[in-house]
Amino acid sequence: MTQSNITVLAALIGFIAFMAALIILIDFFLRRRRDRRASRMDEMEGHDFEFFCADLLQAQGFIDVEVTRGSGDFGVDILAEKDGVTYAVQCKRYSGPVGVEAVLRTYGGQAYYERMVGAVMTNQYFTSPAVEAAKKLRILLWDRGYMDAMMEESSSRNGRQHQSS
Repeated sequence: MTQSNITVLAALIGFIAFMAALIILIDFFLRRRRDRRASRMDEMEGHDFEFFCADLLQAQGFIDVEVTRGSGDFGVDILAEKDGVTYAVQCKRYSGPVGVEAVLRTYGGQAYYERMVGAVMTNQYFTSPAVEAAKKLRILLWDRGYMDAMMEESSSRNGRQHQSS
């Protein structure tokens, strides 16, 4: 191997190492930003969480997003529409798993508001009975992982919009 081949190989290895470090650094900052947003979500009061969820749905392309009044909402916190499908959404900002009662209330609220789809959004996860009830009643369960993905998609979409502006 000649001296110039060794120099080119060393430069290539250095470039690859630099790119790997850059990717790791970018990933670190993106995770940190998402974690800050997620922890902020965990500290919200119930009604603030409902507005946070409404904003998140709007960022996902839902239209006519409306937060219902606090009491007497028949188990539904948000009414929305996407692609011609109407939704009744209950928001649960909990510190532990969400149980079957949230699913049952959403089912009732979906019928009351005459919506096509019912969904429960939470910063946590669901108990097994809640998952089973949701399957039988055809209620969507949007847990923390799903919300994290929605936030990630919204932030990357906003980043693309800012770049193209």
